[in-house]
Amino acid sequence: MFRNLLIADSGKGHVEEMVRMLRDIPPCRQARINLLHVVPEQAGEDFQEHWQKAAGIVAEAVQRLGLNPGDVNTIIRQGDTKQTVLKVADELNADLIVMGSRGLGRLQSILSNSASQYVFQLSTRPMLLVRDDLYVRHVNRVLVTVDGTGVGDDALRMACELVRDIPGGSLIGVHVTRHDITPSRGGKSPVDEVLEKAVLRARGFGVAMQTLHRTGDIGRTVCAAAEEAKADLLVIASQDRRPLVAQALVDLDRLLGSSVSDYIRVHAPAPVLLVREPEGRR
Repeated sequence: MFRNLLIADSGKGHVEEMVRMLRDIPPCRQARINLLHVVPEQAGEDFQEHWQKAAGIVAEAVQRLGLNPGDVNTIIRQGDTKQTVLKVADELNADLIVMGSRGLGRLQSILSNSASQYVFQLSTRPMLLVRDDLYVRHVNRVLVTVDGTGVGDDALRMACELVRDIPGGSLIGVHVTRHDITPSRGGKSPVDEVLEKAVLRARGFGVAMQTLHRTGDIGRTVCAAAEEAKADLLVIASQDRRPLVAQALVDLDRLLGSSVSDYIRVHAPAPVLLVREPEGRR
């Protein structure tokens, strides 16, 4: 499923631990590992020193991951981290971007120039965010959001392909509505129909999926469901609109609003695999 992973490694956090966990999952064992480290633009006269330090960080990361250096594509670039990650992901046609995150809120992230928040909002590729304050566990229990949309189906497929070959692995689908929905005369509600279709779709991928229906604020409720399920990984579909005017501009019209995926990014009790809607489908 994942053939080409881009790991944005700063030498901190739990990203490498998450990569080791991913490599234990059959669909990811044969994936090409691309390890990226970005030298800051302001290196100036100390560029050579920064470059040598970056080479050391990358070499240590390869060693910690237990990989043969010849099997890893190590990349050192100079530039703005967030722009460079997006550019390299496009160059490699990466299947998945893996980044660490300090778990800052939207405004705090923007003020601190958070690279992961920027990439999270702008990338159209699947992205796995691993917060620095999380304990990373072997992936066994996966929770996926179910909403009946096209990108929701993409997230469900990805979750199924991850879980399917994990011995004892389990998949839970959660559908959240803001209010209870009254069943129709036939006894079924739209929620029942969405969940039944999702169960059938998962079965088509060879996975028996349990389902949950919860009501309330979507972001908070998804995080609570992940906590309740003791999920090791949370897969979410996101249709949040990204800035279209210029990537260098902050998405100000959403800054004071609510973003489900951004809330989950900050508060989820497990690493978050974000699945975006492909550009051609919008």
